[in-house]
Amino acid sequence: MTKLSVNINKIATLRNARGENMPNVLKVAQDCERFGADGITVHPRPDERHIRYQDVIDLSRFIQTEFNIEGYPSQQFIDLVLKTKPKQVTLVPDAPEAITSNAGWNVKKSFGQLREVIETFKENGIRTSVFVGTDLQNIESAAKTRTDRIELYTEPYARFYSKEKKEAVAPFVEAAKLAKQLGLGVNAGHDLNLENLEYLNQSIPFLDEVSIGHALICDALYLGLEKTIQEYKKKLEK
Repeated sequence: MTKLSVNINKIATLRNARGENMPNVLKVAQDCERFGADGITVHPRPDERHIRYQDVIDLSRFIQTEFNIEGYPSQQFIDLVLKTKPKQVTLVPDAPEAITSNAGWNVKKSFGQLREVIETFKENGIRTSVFVGTDLQNIESAAKTRTDRIELYTEPYARFYSKEKKEAVAPFVEAAKLAKQLGLGVNAGHDLNLENLEYLNQSIPFLDEVSIGHALICDALYLGLEKTIQEYKKKLEK
């Protein structure tokens, strides 16, 4: 079964709107685990507009499932990862002002930077994943960084799914197959939801993990968090 990692950034956004501690980010993360989530994902940004760096430290002490920290590998981010030692770190090329991750790495252009930080994390026993699109040469370059996995940026798939799902998923299947041939694990994330998730998962039977936040939290407003997580888990059954 493909693992479901719940991104709780939006919970922190709601909390920060009032400047207090409601909802409690740590409690929600623990509830997600209790309701069946296989992992918790956070993406701290320099302005701390949702997940704060202290949140990451606090969460690292209590998460019992897989803890995945996403972010751009600034020195501040690297220091945070080394302090908290998550199971996985996902490297994204976001500019500090980015609202959300909206592109994968140009790995060839950033190869030296990625290779160095990946080596640092691997020396500390932290699994690494590089956020990429479906360009095959880019994936070949990613493999040379010695990353453990890639995470496919699935917004293009989600955008075209309702128009022609076979065409929408085709480049992702091809990219995933190449990654597997190169010895990489394959994650996926961005704009995945209850409508398009099952087809992606069926099309890539060796998909390791998906990270889902925005859509899942939106669905939880109507279905409740426990039922929502159960519904997403059903879509990930093989």
